[in-house]
Amino acid sequence: MDRGDLFVISAPSGAGKSTLCGILVDRLPGLVFSVSHTTRPPRKGEKHGRDYFFVSEEEFERLAAGDVFLEWARVHGHFYGTSREHVMELLSRGTDVILDIDVQGAAQVREKFPGAVTIFVLPPSWKVLEERLMARGSEDMETVKTRLRNALKEMEEVAAYDYTIVNDRLQEAVDDLISIVSSTRCRTPRVLAGLSDMAALHPSPDSWFLV
Repeated sequence: MDRGDLFVISAPSGAGKSTLCGILVDRLPGLVFSVSHTTRPPRKGEKHGRDYFFVSEEEFERLAAGDVFLEWARVHGHFYGTSREHVMELLSRGTDVILDIDVQGAAQVREKFPGAVTIFVLPPSWKVLEERLMARGSEDMETVKTRLRNALKEMEEVAAYDYTIVNDRLQEAVDDLISIVSSTRCRTPRVLAGLSDMAALHPSPDSWFLV
């Protein structure tokens, strides 16, 4: 069985990476979204175990101390982390996994998992990013300002990623993401590892062209 690939997607808040990840998982079989642990409170409509595993800071720190996470970081005042065991189990089954994580977490994954495919999502402009964050209406002005300050620092890391997508037109951005995943699945080592019978690619002794 071929091993799955790990895809890391990062972006500043408001660039639309969560929407893109959701559409990508719906469109591509064999691709799953890794649910992270976080200490931030759930937003309206979010569910424990589906969007995030919502835990207390004490519980998160206990898990981090036990080396449970493949990566973890404090972002916008809250902790986020990805379970190593969960991700590795999925990959071993041949399932592709998406991590929706910040630049700090991506740097940790890049160091621990060099084969990961990293993708950065940019907004089409700074003005659009501001408008998208303001349009959410789920956070106070000080939180929005914090996210914008962090966005400047996060976008400085874009050159460290394998691919960059500008999320101006949603469908075009989705198509670009699908192309990246599809091309990764066609890499020679993965295709060969997935062939159950290599002998089927060789001519049989009675093949007509050997006669």
